[in-house]
Amino acid sequence: MFTGFFYKLKEARLPVSLREYLTLLDAVGQGVAGYAVEDFYYLARATLIKDERHLDRFDQVFGAHFKGLDGLADGMEGITAEIPEDWLRKLAEKFLTEAEKAEIGALGGWDKLMETLKQRLEEQKGRHQGGNKWIGTAGTSPFGAYGYNPEGVRIGQDTSRHRRAVKVWDRREFRNLDDSVEIGTRNIKVALRRLRKWARTGAADELDLPGTISSTARQGWLDVQMRPERHNAVKVLMLFDIGGSMDDHVKVCEELFSAVRTEFKHLEYYYFHNCPYEGLWKDNARRRTEQVPTLDVINTYGPDYKLVIVGDATMSPYEITYPGGSVEHWNAEAGAVWLQRLLDRFPHAVWINPQPEDGWGYYGSVGILHKLMSGRMYPLTLAGLDRMTGELNR
Repeated sequence: MFTGFFYKLKEARLPVSLREYLTLLDAVGQGVAGYAVEDFYYLARATLIKDERHLDRFDQVFGAHFKGLDGLADGMEGITAEIPEDWLRKLAEKFLTEAEKAEIGALGGWDKLMETLKQRLEEQKGRHQGGNKWIGTAGTSPFGAYGYNPEGVRIGQDTSRHRRAVKVWDRREFRNLDDSVEIGTRNIKVALRRLRKWARTGAADELDLPGTISSTARQGWLDVQMRPERHNAVKVLMLFDIGGSMDDHVKVCEELFSAVRTEFKHLEYYYFHNCPYEGLWKDNARRRTEQVPTLDVINTYGPDYKLVIVGDATMSPYEITYPGGSVEHWNAEAGAVWLQRLLDRFPHAVWINPQPEDGWGYYGSVGILHKLMSGRMYPLTLAGLDRMTGELNR
């Protein structure tokens, strides 16, 4: 019954395995979803989807497969092929009052209701609005959208209007979670968790249960063992472009900054404008008076730090390639020289660009920096952060 659904998930490039599909079938066979399609939706989502970024595509595939909207557009075939009849009956019992159940007799009962739906799908060839017979919108037919009927089957409507439909197939709860969209703090944290190197440091203040069991078995009496707490040992040095065109990306950069401060115990950060030069700063209000020499930063932090530069890379190419090209001060050496010094010191380095990746080709400066970074420039999306962490984990 659900084989077509599985194949559609694979066609949508969702990483669904055969084992997960068999687990879903086993759960359905055990009655976990009962007879409610909504319960089946949550069961299928929990069984088949392992990553939040895939939830939107899953909702689209689920909706298209089980509500048959594509079929309505092409001959209106197969609306009930994948919907078990006992599910529809149970759903009707759940949402209809006793008075409304009695009104279903107007069409000759449930069997007549579904039979009539099938017939009208076969007979109707175009869109219909208003009226009380054809499948359409804003009418009193029991089939269609935006209308009113106590025994209705909703088809092709995004939200409920009168809240009287027996079936609702249009829910999409996670349309903003996808590989290609900018993301919030929580999802950035999830993406950054791939960048981890566990180590145990500090005082032994955490119970070592396996060690306690092993030592107790050897000694013959309770021998409690303690161990240091496990920490993420990855060290991160972040440089944030601030001001100018970066004003358009303040929100997402704040979310990124909040996420990395939570995820990494060893985090150092500085600010720059457009391109790193001879000075960086910690406080933007005092950027003119309290700069830290970039050479001091290079000499302070070891090559075990992961360098992450965040900026839209949008500027005059002269700011990168020529001395004196900076728009704010006279730089004795070109920005490319300072960037190369940073890359020489920190071999594990990436550039995160909050601009959409498909627009990078319109800026000469982005191309220059992309080349200087040896292609290690990534967009600030879930997919981009995945690629970034994969690079830094090498």
